[in-house]
Amino acid sequence: MKKFNLMFSKSKKESEVVLALDIGTEFVKSIIFKPIDNNQKGIIIGVGTARQKVGNMTSGAVSDINGVIKTCSKSIEKAKNQAGIEEVKDCIVGIAGEFVKGTTTTVHYERAKPEVRIDMPELKNIVQKIQWKALERIRKQFSYETGHSDIDVKLINASIVGVKIDGYRVTNPMGFQGKDVSIGIFNAYAPMIHLGAIEAIVKELGLKLHSIAAEPYAVVQGTGLKESPDFGGIFIDIGGGTTDVAVVKNGGLEGTSMFALGGRAFTKRLVSEYGLTFNQAEELKLMYAKNELKDDEAEDVHKVLRNDCKVWLSGVEIALENFCSSNLDVLPSRIFLCGGGSGLPGIYEQLSSADWVGNLPFASKPKISFVQPRDMVYMVDQTKSLTNPQDVTPMGLATLTLDLDDKDNVMSSVLKRAVKIIQN
Repeated sequence: MKKFNLMFSKSKKESEVVLALDIGTEFVKSIIFKPIDNNQKGIIIGVGTARQKVGNMTSGAVSDINGVIKTCSKSIEKAKNQAGIEEVKDCIVGIAGEFVKGTTTTVHYERAKPEVRIDMPELKNIVQKIQWKALERIRKQFSYETGHSDIDVKLINASIVGVKIDGYRVTNPMGFQGKDVSIGIFNAYAPMIHLGAIEAIVKELGLKLHSIAAEPYAVVQGTGLKESPDFGGIFIDIGGGTTDVAVVKNGGLEGTSMFALGGRAFTKRLVSEYGLTFNQAEELKLMYAKNELKDDEAEDVHKVLRNDCKVWLSGVEIALENFCSSNLDVLPSRIFLCGGGSGLPGIYEQLSSADWVGNLPFASKPKISFVQPRDMVYMVDQTKSLTNPQDVTPMGLATLTLDLDDKDNVMSSVLKRAVKIIQN
């Protein structure tokens, strides 16, 4: 399966640099990189991180534009200093939060003349119908969840999941005969109010915005694992304010789901339990995650956070139940963790327990592993600064700017045309 980028309309020259900006609830992370090998890989030459002030972000969404601008500036300056450059213009920005929706729409199209070979006009018509149907469905979902019927949403990412003709999987349906054409397309959408905030921040920073991307989509794409047609897995990215869940099956991204519970909730629990300031509690949490506390202290923190970890696991269960109720019979039995919150021992402990697995249709007990920077196969970290799972998301964003599509892939080109129609 080939992915489709809504990113750069032209390949980047190897001499140019690009900025990937991950605006999180707790931190803003900046990566500056150079595309190499005809835009097939990137070399990371600068990394910068800056902590957000409380109130800048709420559940992954911007709540104070000016505050976020200041934090982004600090992060970008650090990255530029390490890269030894004075200016970077082009950027891609990640977006997360409860109202970023990713779903796969599969439509079975019954052809009136199955003996006639599929041509380009017919294929374009099928794909456009799928995209309009997907947009209508996502608008209804936003309306139901928010209680507002007039929320404006925009398509931000799209990729082909799979194509079948009379049950037979093909990569290019052109020239085939058959009665039933089934095409699945993954689409990620976000409300215009959130996208508008990102655009305002980028403009104020003097940057040129080429794309806003759904972060769970970026993480999955960055690993390269889904290029295998048999690959299946559940990616869980635990940020400061949200947890993002993405499900991949048979090499196709089935969908994404997000809920507003991340690392900040655990910090607040330590604040209330120990009477600490937020910064003190954050430091305690990090020491606990890094196994830097004494045994008795670590055990005490573990007990304090245990119920919160169980609540977090309930959110994961609900997210996965939604996938099962819509289009999945069996869940993949591999779970990949990333994000700053993934280092908490209680998170791994809860996922490893057998109690929750029986509530969902897993083929076998899931194997849990962590996505590390080395797993982001299209990026080479020249700085050696990216060392843990919280660095994975900006690396995934950087990957989306690369020109990894097969130029001759018919489905990618047809999807690109359909997306332009939808966006306009």
